[in-house]
Amino acid sequence: MPQVRPFRFGIITDGAPTREEWITRAREAEDLGYSTLLQPDHFTNEFFPLASLMAAADATKTLRIGTLVYNNDLRHPVLLAKEVAALDMLSGGRFELGIGAGWNRPEYDQVGVPFERAGLRIERLEEALKIIKQSFSDETVNFTGKHYTVTDLNVTPKPIQRPHPPIVMGGGGKKLLSLAAREANVIGLHIKVNDNGTVDATENIEDTLTEKVGWIREAAGERFSSIELNILISGLALAQNQQEAAEQYIRERELTDATVEQVLANPYVMLGTTEQIVEHIQLWRERLGVSYLVIRAEYMRDFAPVVAQLAGK
Repeated sequence: MPQVRPFRFGIITDGAPTREEWITRAREAEDLGYSTLLQPDHFTNEFFPLASLMAAADATKTLRIGTLVYNNDLRHPVLLAKEVAALDMLSGGRFELGIGAGWNRPEYDQVGVPFERAGLRIERLEEALKIIKQSFSDETVNFTGKHYTVTDLNVTPKPIQRPHPPIVMGGGGKKLLSLAAREANVIGLHIKVNDNGTVDATENIEDTLTEKVGWIREAAGERFSSIELNILISGLALAQNQQEAAEQYIRERELTDATVEQVLANPYVMLGTTEQIVEHIQLWRERLGVSYLVIRAEYMRDFAPVVAQLAGK
């Protein structure tokens, strides 16, 4: 019988108005039992990850820090490897490297970076991962690919976590999930993003998630048991009446084709009492093996009783 992976929880946030508020948020997350404080990587963020995550690590003792996720197209992989290694070293080995192929087309357009087809972005990401992993090793980096060339480069510093900090990748399509299965330690199960950067609204979540885990299992082979599966929660409301909470969720998001039953069955949406949400999370770990959940920072306090029950500080 496969081993059941323990639950852990993270929060994702893009910044804070002041240093004091940022530090308070990090310390509160740690005190409430969250495992990780994560930042996305967009030009619209208040903070880019490097400086703010280091400040959060300095202000805490056990809280892990990470990205969800770095956009590979915005940095050369050697530059990213150096940043990550420094963060891992200076945080005492608490960094988790989330990295992706990029998906938000308007952001590319705003800064004049070409938004190429998904297959090409994933191909570039695959090369970048090879360079990044070489950079973390004790070997001199030599790489020649279609997109990157690195010659006789000794990359320093080196990370504390060996062979490298945990690599976090996520996706909704087979190609990206298969790459993640071969390269990542943590894999996020997401709704598929189309080539133009829009979300695929035709996906039936219940039907496709099992298939996606199957793609990961097939591509990962023997290493599948070591992979942690993750979900990013898109909606949360603590409520005594699940039906009413689901109806309000549908109204607020103008989901004209969604039913209450579909919303309540959605693993990305948590509605109801603490006990109902706990049961919901346990169900999806049983069905899919998902044990790592990330919520937005605005829900951190409301969700804390769930964390206390399932991750027990």
